[in-house]
Amino acid sequence: MNLTDRDKKHLWHPLTQHKLHNTMLPIVKAKGAVLTDDKGNDYVDGISSWYTSVYGHCNDHILNKVQAQMQQLDQVVFSGFTHKPAIELSEELIKILPKNQEKLFFSDNGSTSVEIGIKMALQYHFNKGEKRNVMLAFEDGFHGDTFGAMSVSSLSVYNGPFEDFFIDVERIPVPTEENIDAVLSQIEDLVKTKDIAGFVYEPLVQGAAAMKMHSADGLNKILSALKKHNVLLVADEVMTSFGKTGKYFASDYMDIKPDVMCMSKALTAGLVPMAVTSCTQKVYDAFYDDDISKGLFHGHTYTANPLACAAALAGLELLQSTEMQSNISRIIASHKQFNEEVKNHPKVNNTRQLGVIYALDLNIKMERYGNLRDKLFKHFMNSGVFLRPLGNTIYILAPFITTDEQLQKIYNSIKEALEIV
Repeated sequence: MNLTDRDKKHLWHPLTQHKLHNTMLPIVKAKGAVLTDDKGNDYVDGISSWYTSVYGHCNDHILNKVQAQMQQLDQVVFSGFTHKPAIELSEELIKILPKNQEKLFFSDNGSTSVEIGIKMALQYHFNKGEKRNVMLAFEDGFHGDTFGAMSVSSLSVYNGPFEDFFIDVERIPVPTEENIDAVLSQIEDLVKTKDIAGFVYEPLVQGAAAMKMHSADGLNKILSALKKHNVLLVADEVMTSFGKTGKYFASDYMDIKPDVMCMSKALTAGLVPMAVTSCTQKVYDAFYDDDISKGLFHGHTYTANPLACAAALAGLELLQSTEMQSNISRIIASHKQFNEEVKNHPKVNNTRQLGVIYALDLNIKMERYGNLRDKLFKHFMNSGVFLRPLGNTIYILAPFITTDEQLQKIYNSIKEALEIV
């Protein structure tokens, strides 16, 4: 029995309606920007396997660092113990995080990093004796699949059956030149009439909302307005962090920095799961007390796993290298050139780019997981390119080490797609 048939016996895949899509493609190897299936077919990984493997798959530098760590310390409880990889990672992360970030709380994945950020915001005010139990979030946001993260998300395809169990959330539109004054007015009304504890936001790029982008200036005005009312700012940088926007973090584009930052995905370079929620000294101090109940009682078995920390440290070394920064600049320029070729195509409704993130919208109505979207996905795979359209949005977020030839293969497959939809 082949891998595909064996898969069908017991496995339940994410974001999959198995009655409609019951056949999974076995991937047996990955190297650099290329995935290889069980029949030897190669695919350029145009989305870094959900924005994780930004330095390329099976990167030798990262593998060597993790392999060395395996010989020394594989796993230890992080409550009551510490270890060198976590300490070194904290020191290196703090160097590149916004200057107001001081403390790091480790967990397992992007959803839990946001869950912890929400808990920090709610408990911060609780510990100070303030009744603030409402979160604020953007419309069309997506922050994960755990209950707090779902609560502040608003994509109903994910949330429908669970909405009766959510925490209280108010929503505002993402800022535009046209609506910013109205949004600021809405914020002033909300902080007067609702007990707003924190604002959870994807800075500049809403990933699951089909790479919807908004301006740094507009977001900065929103953050400034909320800061005046002591609303904790929780930046969900799970997708946008570690170089993808052209800076280390999307928050680097704003003058107003978050109180809390949520990170995962590329944190460990796509090798193993791990997440970090960072915060300011001010937030941490609200939990620092003789009363044990004021502590943040949240924990995961694999918190700060030494192997994951080693992978993250190796990734940070690569991110800050001259070679990787040059690669990022090269891809940014390449996307801009491609955009000039396709932005006026009759099938293209809109294009946008921030850093290495590039997206275009087709001027065709399409369901998020419908037949036409599936036709596009199959076209890309048949072209030897792994792209995962979000409805009528085609986007690229390829590894930083993707070659010019591989980028051209991605671009050509998109141009061909424009002729067949």
